[in-house]
Amino acid sequence: MSLPDEIAQDLPFLTSLRHNLHAYPELGFEEERTSGIVATLLEEAGLTVHRGLGKTGVVGTLQVGNGTRRIGLRADMDALAMPEKANRPYKSTIPGKMHACGHDGHTTMLIGAARHLAAKHGFSGTVHFIFQPAEEGRGGAQRMVEEGLFDLFPCDAVYGLHNMPGLAVDEMAVVEGPQLASSDSWRITFRGTGTHGAKPHLGKDPITAAATFLSSLQTIVGRVVDPLQPAVVSACSLQAGDPQALNVIPDTVDIGGTARAYTPKVRDQLEEEIGRLAHGTAAMFGIAVDYRFERRIPPVVNDADATGRALKAATTVFGENVLTRFPPSTAGDDFAFFGQKAPGCYVWLGNGPAVDGALHHNTAYDFNDDAIASGVAFWTTLVEQELGE
Repeated sequence: MSLPDEIAQDLPFLTSLRHNLHAYPELGFEEERTSGIVATLLEEAGLTVHRGLGKTGVVGTLQVGNGTRRIGLRADMDALAMPEKANRPYKSTIPGKMHACGHDGHTTMLIGAARHLAAKHGFSGTVHFIFQPAEEGRGGAQRMVEEGLFDLFPCDAVYGLHNMPGLAVDEMAVVEGPQLASSDSWRITFRGTGTHGAKPHLGKDPITAAATFLSSLQTIVGRVVDPLQPAVVSACSLQAGDPQALNVIPDTVDIGGTARAYTPKVRDQLEEEIGRLAHGTAAMFGIAVDYRFERRIPPVVNDADATGRALKAATTVFGENVLTRFPPSTAGDDFAFFGQKAPGCYVWLGNGPAVDGALHHNTAYDFNDDAIASGVAFWTTLVEQELGE
């Protein structure tokens, strides 16, 4: 991969920036320090900067020439509420918080691209550099959209990039169609009648009902959803009784979990079928049930035209090391809300081997600094090609 001299010369600065961001992780909607650094660097590069969308979001705009096409490039900024256990010189200085998904690298690469494009002016049109807060389940993208992101900064296309351990740093996956699943939450409360554990016939046991429900839950994916359509239903939380009162059948059992799908039809099926099983189980045991399904993040589905443009840029940068077949992830990303407002494409950039098995959201994970150059080169090439003079 050939690297422009300007990008190569900027790598020491960008690497130091990435380490700085890594050492001071901030959770969603708390990215005050991070967004301040981002805004300052964008202003120093000559961009027009807007702060405060989605509370801590930053949008830097670079307009060059008289081109009318407008595109958005997105990087997420937030960290995760988990400890960093691996020792490295730039280890997190904030207990219980770490950049375990590479958003420090994503932010760094987009800043690098903004600096390079602002200095070179090798395009004609408008680029909005979107630095999003709160990707990790706190709703940052949706909040930015609701607060007028695409009214203030209209985009003819919008692009997202995420690192992928297991792919080499000189590899990229650019694939049309579904990339990430919807990410929805469900909660159920079975309401019985508590009683003495030795006299279950005098009450209505919600624990036995819950056990029946849980044992039936996986029949949704196995027997209701089309086997050619991927789906996931997982129970992830179970709260019942008191371990200090093992002779008491409780009144209630609370169960919660997640549901994932790639199409609206399957998403609808999961919501309906989880509820059907919950209500059916409650009826069978003669108890009451409360059911709530929370639609959080839609699936990320790459638009054909935007994917073609991203593929052209990726091929220019990575040559034959571009994958056009790559399995979608059952994880979610609220970039989906951006893709609902403009044709979108979400690409995977290699992060190198998963060192010691450290994938995303692992206490030993780290973004690979060797991927910074690849990401900056891709972003700048995409802009220069799509907004060609």
